[in-house]
Amino acid sequence: MVKVEVPATTANLGPGFDTLGMSLELYNEVVVEEIDSGLDIEVLGYGSDELERDKNNLVYKVMTEVFSKLSYEPKGLRIKLNNRIPLARGLGSSAAAIVGGLVAANRLTGDRLSQRELLNLATKIEGHPDNVAPALLGGVVISTLKDEEVIYKKVPVPELKVVVCIPDYQLSTKRSREVLPKKVEFKDAVFNISRTGLLISALLTEDYELISEALDDRLHQPYRQNLVPGLKEIIEKLSRKALGVTLSGSGPTVVAFTLEGEKDIGERMVSTFEENGVDAHYTITTPTNGGAIILED
Repeated sequence: MVKVEVPATTANLGPGFDTLGMSLELYNEVVVEEIDSGLDIEVLGYGSDELERDKNNLVYKVMTEVFSKLSYEPKGLRIKLNNRIPLARGLGSSAAAIVGGLVAANRLTGDRLSQRELLNLATKIEGHPDNVAPALLGGVVISTLKDEEVIYKKVPVPELKVVVCIPDYQLSTKRSREVLPKKVEFKDAVFNISRTGLLISALLTEDYELISEALDDRLHQPYRQNLVPGLKEIIEKLSRKALGVTLSGSGPTVVAFTLEGEKDIGERMVSTFEENGVDAHYTITTPTNGGAIILED
């Protein structure tokens, strides 16, 4: 039996669209056991009433990618998914499923794929590395693609509290990308480049006073505001209360970074969503340097 723990992730971090991601202390578990025959899939937690329990299940499908690549044929599989990461909320649930499946399958086949090979395969399946990279590696990861090879740099996570406010509705990445423009103004591209550099510098030097300004963005959040009622107000209201506030991935989850007052920040985020007709709840977590880990083997 192989048991893998995979962290949630928050991508973009404001200006770093499709480039930056951070792992969080919130985990899914993937438990896999080879059995005599058949396929038995159990889903607990988020997605228990909607995720497939057959060969269309995402975790199973990515495991078959490894088996095919390594010419391995399991007799049968029992898969148990304990999902603590909500689906389609911008917290990397699909990335966690992909990474969990790949790591579990790799261990079953004798760890024949390197971490870099797993990252490239995960990125090929997901389409971009901003979530799968921190899910696999942990920390804050800066990543890009060159000829299907992920070029990345992992930096230590900041010692901050992260208030994660999760609206009670799903927003698919596909829908969230549909509202983005085909082209952007040159000045907006320069704006985001400068903020991304500032954000990385702030994290590396622990100059947290820079974070609020560094999280500003002109490439995706302004276009997604109509999909996340209350986003604009939350950012405006909490700009002085928290170190910084941003949309998590493609949304609708909103994250706030702070050193203190996290409960008050969470309550304000929830109340602002409610004022905009959206039910939400919040949880308090921290960034983690740890990525996917094997707990039992």
